[in-house]
Amino acid sequence: MVLDTGAVQAGAPDAALAQEFVQFCVDAGVLRFGEFKTKAGRLSPYFFNAGLFDDGAKLGRLAQFYAKALVASGIEFDMIFGPAYKGIPLGAAVSIELARLGRNVPFAYNRKEAKDHGEGGTLVGAPLKGRVLIVDDVMSAGTAARESIALIRAAGAIPHAIAIALDRQEKATEVGADGQVRDVDHSAVQYVQRELGMQVCTIARLADLLQYLNLRAGGEFDAHHERVLAYRQRYGVA
Repeated sequence: MVLDTGAVQAGAPDAALAQEFVQFCVDAGVLRFGEFKTKAGRLSPYFFNAGLFDDGAKLGRLAQFYAKALVASGIEFDMIFGPAYKGIPLGAAVSIELARLGRNVPFAYNRKEAKDHGEGGTLVGAPLKGRVLIVDDVMSAGTAARESIALIRAAGAIPHAIAIALDRQEKATEVGADGQVRDVDHSAVQYVQRELGMQVCTIARLADLLQYLNLRAGGEFDAHHERVLAYRQRYGVA
């Protein structure tokens, strides 16, 4: 399936793939339950730490999930960009997996600080051109996505789509003229879709996490489900 390039709404993740991914993240210790403070200052009952995909086997399997989700989405792209820092190994791993599946595409990433020797600059890898797919772990405020989009456009390429592992499906925040941080009525993913006109491919969403917990009713899972559901009811978006 190939998506109309004018369409920006991402379809729901494949249900079976999403459940398999959530289970994998729980088993790997990447997805944890408890009380964790987010960048927005919220106390979240769960935490997704992509930095704990910390060995070859886990990173390789993660790349398989990304590749399957991308193939299912039908999103077309000409190259991959991995934003510093977590996006660098993610983008590299996904490009390797896609090549293994017969889809070899160029890969590039950026540095946080410009290099003043050798090739110089902040961009490394293949030249940015054509329709670029950004690969990252999650989108919270969308700040990293906007920075990547600016870099891609400055290089003369098209920021076409973003692939993420988990959509938290919660309200983004913005700083008002008075310096106060406020919730807004859309998520970072919705902002990227509606305001920036980009497609978003997601392996799993908060709704899939709730489904996972619901299917394992009993004991600690009941408590986790109640807390995650309450969190979504307070901060969630449609």
